[in-house]
Parts: sequence; structure tokens; C-alpha cells
Amino acid sequence: MDLTVHIGSLTLKNPLIAASGCFGYGVEYAGIVDLASLGGVAVKGLFLAEREGHPPPRIVETPAGMLNAIGLQGIGVHRFVDEKLPELRARRATVIVNICGTTIDEYVELARILSDAEGVAALELNISCPNIKEGGITFGCSLTGTFDVVSAVRKVTRLPVIPKLTPNVTDVASFARAAEDAGADAVSLVNTFLAMVIDVETRRPKLSNIVGGLSGPAIRPIAVRMVYECRQMVKIPILGMGGIAEARDAIEFMIAGAAAVQVGTASFVDPFIWPKLIDGISQYMQRHHIERVSDLIGTIDTRTRDKQWISS
Repeated sequence: MDLTVHIGSLTLKNPLIAASGCFGYGVEYAGIVDLASLGGVAVKGLFLAEREGHPPPRIVETPAGMLNAIGLQGIGVHRFVDEKLPELRARRATVIVNICGTTIDEYVELARILSDAEGVAALELNISCPNIKEGGITFGCSLTGTFDVVSAVRKVTRLPVIPKLTPNVTDVASFARAAEDAGADAVSLVNTFLAMVIDVETRRPKLSNIVGGLSGPAIRPIAVRMVYECRQMVKIPILGMGGIAEARDAIEFMIAGAAAVQVGTASFVDPFIWPKLIDGISQYMQRHHIERVSDLIGTIDTRTRDKQWISS
């Protein structure tokens, strides 16, 4: 069986990618996960400079998921290139770097720096984080802003460019189309949903930022729907994510139209989930006599199978 998938010029050995923000910089998991066995590792979002993020509390569990308001804490791109990237190269990881900016110029400068760094396979443009008040989300909630930031980065790098789209818009497919028109090689979706939790005893928000991003199985059906909608609108590959906790979830995203998937919150619950996902996908392919996992992409059958049930 062939588990390889293609994202623009990038070939992944399998469709499983560790999602940005949930896997550190990859090296933190290197002792328990063979990074080379993953399709890719999307590292924690990077700004040009180091960033502290929001004060605690900034994570709270919810039914079937969790809220986070980390605020994109990070070490900055220069420390990443000097300290983390060499180990990722040594571990033979396929590194997708998630980049964040408050201006288009910052995204462009990050792209230039990382394009010159050995071992970077692709750039994921974070234009969708709901937990900061400046920068990316401003671009991600504007069709013009999405087009402008993607096209600016496209002009300065040969690496695959993958904007990460927000679900906190009316029509996410139109944003996928804007990204495609601007030269994106793929899109990843969805980022977290804006949400909040209140402590009813104190009547105070449980997060210091008041609101945060909801992830986990609670959002999966919505994320699958959004991947399906974007598949109808664009021809470039889609990286689907949102509440994947087992192999059948990943397969569902691929049937809806995703070429690959990112797994985030589930890696907190079970750091050893990766071989289970790979085995589950392989077993599904065996049962259904599928030789190439790429043959699953967009194979949803929406034809009416029981007109009598519909009429009743």
C-alpha cells in the first residue's frame, strides 16, 4: 500500500502531520515519537522576535475538547533556526514551519529567513489565530488581506506556501479561493473556533484572555463540513484538521477532500497515537482494497441512495 501524499512540490511519506501549537517544536516529543515516521511536523508558530504570550490560566478542558489562549508564546525565528532546526534535521523530520506576523512585511521577512535555512520543507502561514488582537487574524478575516499576505510571501520563497484558514468567518471556501488565487500551494483548515468558559461560582472567565480557541472532537463535524466546502471551491490540496482522535476521523477528512490531516489535541491525550493512526489507516485500506491512500481524497458519495426515505 502506498501512503504517500503530495502537497504541491512536497511529498509526505504518509498523510499524518503533527499540528502546530500542540507538538511544541517537535524536539520535545522526539524521545517518544519517531519524528521521521510522521508525514510532517508543523512546529509552534514563530514571530521574528521572542514572545511571552498570555498569562495563565490559558488552557481549560471542556466537554469533548479544550480551550486555549496561549497567545502564540514562542522563541522567535532566529532561536528556532539555531537551536531547534538542527535537531529536527538530525531526526529526519519533515518540517513545516508555522509563521505569524503583525504586518505583511513581518511575514515576508520570516519567509526569507526560513527559505535560507536548511531543513525547512514548507511554510504554513498563520493568518487565523483567534487568541491575539493584532496581526494574523486581521488578514485571515479579510479576503483582500488573505490575498495580499499570501501573494507577498509567494514572491519571496520557493517553499510550498500553506495559509492556515480561520473557521470564524461566514464562508471559509471563499478564503480558500482567495489563497489559491494568490499562489498558495495548499490550504490548511480549520484553526480553532472562538469560544469561552465561565466559572459559575466566581462568575469570572476561566481564561485570563477571557476567550480562547476551541479544539478537539467537539469541532470535528464542523471542520469536516468546511473541508468539504473548500474542496468544491479550490483545486489545490487541503490539509484538514479539527478533533481527529482515531484513524476513522482522519479517513473521514480525506473522504471529504483533505489530502493530508493534522492532529493536535489528541496528542495531548495520547502521545503514542501516531502508530495507531497509521495502522488504522492501513487496515482500512486493506479492508476496502485501496492501494494508494491518495485515492481516498474527495471520494464522498453524495448521491441520493434511498428516494423512498427522502420522500417519507
